[in-house]
Amino acid sequence: MKKLTTSKMFLFALGQFGWALLSGLISNWLVYFYQPDEGARSAGHTVFIPQGLVIFGIITIIGGITALGRVFDAITDPWIASLSDRCKSKNGRRIPFLKVAAIPLAVSTVLVFCAPIKENSWINAAWLLVFVLLYYLALTTYCTPYTALLPELGHSQEERINISTTISLTFIVGTAVAYTAPVVWGMFEGSMGRVAAMRLTFSIFAVIALIALFIPVFAIKEKDYVEAAPVEGTAFSSLVKTFRNKSFRIFVGSDILYWIALTMFQTGLPFFVTSLLGLSESMSTVYFVAMTALSLVFYIPINILAKKMGKKKLVLIAFAMFGVAYLYTTFFGAGLGISTTIQGYILVAIAAMPMAIFGILPQAMLADISESDAVMTGENREGMFYAARTFAFKMGQSLAMLIFTAVATIGTSGTGYRVAAGIACVFCVLGGIVLCFYNEKSVNAIIKGGK
Repeated sequence: MKKLTTSKMFLFALGQFGWALLSGLISNWLVYFYQPDEGARSAGHTVFIPQGLVIFGIITIIGGITALGRVFDAITDPWIASLSDRCKSKNGRRIPFLKVAAIPLAVSTVLVFCAPIKENSWINAAWLLVFVLLYYLALTTYCTPYTALLPELGHSQEERINISTTISLTFIVGTAVAYTAPVVWGMFEGSMGRVAAMRLTFSIFAVIALIALFIPVFAIKEKDYVEAAPVEGTAFSSLVKTFRNKSFRIFVGSDILYWIALTMFQTGLPFFVTSLLGLSESMSTVYFVAMTALSLVFYIPINILAKKMGKKKLVLIAFAMFGVAYLYTTFFGAGLGISTTIQGYILVAIAAMPMAIFGILPQAMLADISESDAVMTGENREGMFYAARTFAFKMGQSLAMLIFTAVATIGTSGTGYRVAAGIACVFCVLGGIVLCFYNEKSVNAIIKGGK
């Protein structure tokens, strides 16, 4: 089997840029688009769907739809993973899925924001539900086989950390580009109106993302780098076997808590900036791009330190730092006696390093767990390991969306947003506690013993 060259590694990683950009549009701007705050409404933003806690008196429409989308996404993960693990295509087990999913993923992302009725309507809510589900199906079809390639393309722990570092870089850049959307739609807003400008911006980004999604399809000949036989058995039986792995259960338990915290915080960032700090929505872009740029400074040191001191210790440090960042956000505003602009930059400084750590190391940890399991069982179920992980954390993201959209309605003057940041802090601390039980030395010993 060939070793993945640095140039091929970056070409593979561009696929991550593509889906990260599309995912960033949904995670960063979907709630903002369909549950606009007073500032957005005063700027001419249309209210497309019923607002408030209209489902059973405890759930918003946008919260219910996004949560249902994540549940649907989580349920389809094991199914797609099983199809990929069992695929017998001459082009490999993973690349054919990337090729099929790329166009539907880009198109459905744009259509999510294209509700047909130009006023508050339940028809728009139905439209949103349909295209959110289609978006998540396309996302799963691309991402699950894509991430399963990480442990297959990396033939050693060092190679897997390098690949994980590279795709983390493109993920964070893709997410950062998604955060620049207000700057772009701001250039069109004066001539075509706010909503049309936003839709045009999302369409431009989707075209860029689509090009990136296709690059690994044509740049990577999977069978030149991967030698793995298709797995037999049903999706359910493979999923059960995956969750029998104790190391995986601990890892995924911690991971769920992290993603609940991150999803609440990421969804809330535009609101934290506009409602708590009283700044323009474009400052969300400034802060996230600054956070991204600063996090890049830590990439090489984290790559080196992970190989010397292990991944677990660094991830625990990241949990602690993110917890501090989320707690600090609850105090945003004039009461701190510091310029609100500076308060945002302090958050950037605190969150940059843990952002880099979580971007690189969890995927590498999961690659280690899946390889150690292959040594113990003789089965190459990389696709199912990544699907089981995404199944679990997407269920957590569903919960996060329900919590955020509900607590955001609490009180006035941004009280709900402060509560959301505090809840994110609690989940982050719990995630670090769970990870303490992960036995990294045992996993590494199994891998070493199997070679």
